[in-house]
Amino acid sequence: MRLSKKMDLLFLFPLFSLVFLLASCGETEETDVPTASPETSQSPASEITLTPATPAETGSPSGPVVIKIGNLTDASGVASVPLSYMDLSVKDMIDYYNAENTIPGVKLELLSFDTQYNTVRFIPGYEWLRDEGCDLIWNPLPPGVPELQDRADEDEFCIFSATANVEPEELDSSYVFCLAVTPKYEAYTFLDWIAKNDPDFPQGRPAKIGGAAWKEDYSNIWFEAAEEYCNANPDKYEWVEGYLTEVKFSWDAEIHGLKDCDYIYIPTPPQVFIKQYRQAGYKAKFLGSEVHVAFNGMVDRNDAWQDIDGMLLILSGAWYNEENDWLVELINTLLEEKNYSEEKISDILTNGTAYRTAFRIYMICDIIRQTVERVGAENFSTEALVETAKSWSFTYENIEEFSNFTETKRFSQNYYAIYEFSVDQSNPRSWEYVTRVDPDWIPQVTKP
Repeated sequence: MRLSKKMDLLFLFPLFSLVFLLASCGETEETDVPTASPETSQSPASEITLTPATPAETGSPSGPVVIKIGNLTDASGVASVPLSYMDLSVKDMIDYYNAENTIPGVKLELLSFDTQYNTVRFIPGYEWLRDEGCDLIWNPLPPGVPELQDRADEDEFCIFSATANVEPEELDSSYVFCLAVTPKYEAYTFLDWIAKNDPDFPQGRPAKIGGAAWKEDYSNIWFEAAEEYCNANPDKYEWVEGYLTEVKFSWDAEIHGLKDCDYIYIPTPPQVFIKQYRQAGYKAKFLGSEVHVAFNGMVDRNDAWQDIDGMLLILSGAWYNEENDWLVELINTLLEEKNYSEEKISDILTNGTAYRTAFRIYMICDIIRQTVERVGAENFSTEALVETAKSWSFTYENIEEFSNFTETKRFSQNYYAIYEFSVDQSNPRSWEYVTRVDPDWIPQVTKP
């Protein structure tokens, strides 16, 4: 069954932090932001060009072919704070591709539309970006998929999305290509790894596992998948309960119900739950994902690191402190070469996952590059891009098909990494508390 096109503001994966950062992150300045604005990657990443957009150039012997990337962002709504970090990473990566001439004969241009995180603005934004000549659209916001999938499929127009909180088969053969995880397979993969590898996994009995979260589609799917995995593997796990609540900040009932668990998938924002759970004297190991590292800044500001110490994390990409990882090195180089202040860089890293969106933009640019190599810059089109995407495969750290699409497959992620919060408060850089516990990339588990 397709998701309803109606949604509330809790439909944020992994962007819950946005609402709360607005209230807790006083260092972010309020600015007047246009509803839509063209942004060329030749400009500094922090600037917004307010001149009218022009049709995409067709290329000539004297100049490059311009390929326009539409960006359905939130510059003034509830998601605007973390989206500012995401948009920064998008611009910086496009800057890199242009500066390095990675796609010969092509200049990438970014054109943004402010959805204000209002679902009624997604279709007008989609149409505006297409009218302005965009060849593809980047959608970092969860509502973009249910709001735009039918329109994109009807128009045969390519949308790359950062997330889609739907069952994998709902996107089969769609023109929406999701450069991210499926919550369902993420849960299977995480529980499978824990049972096989965690030294704290109980011996001689199934591990008791449960979770608590606000009602939203990511956690709903995750809990259903975790329970399904437990039921299929009763020798490994016993599913206790998956509490899904309306917005709340007191978790007494859920904590009591989960007191005997070995593992708990914790809610976001996490600081209230983890403090209350530990103060009650309970010892379960906490579990989390990309959703949770988006709250690192909030954990930092609430001095809650000791409560979350030892928490296991499943992530879809390497962390900022990884060594000998070329993509991490590239992202850190972007931060350095943009001449951001040390305070700005620290803010980006401490607040967590948003700037790592650059991983996904790199992949989009790689699909564009492969398309240009296949058909030539002068013959680039949305149709050609879609054909390339359908057989695109990305090799990373010597792993073939680390990410890929096929004729039907529309979630690219095939591998995960396992981390933990390893807290050393003598270390002044709390973002380095995220540490790798398994050096290998873990193949995605697609069946419980």
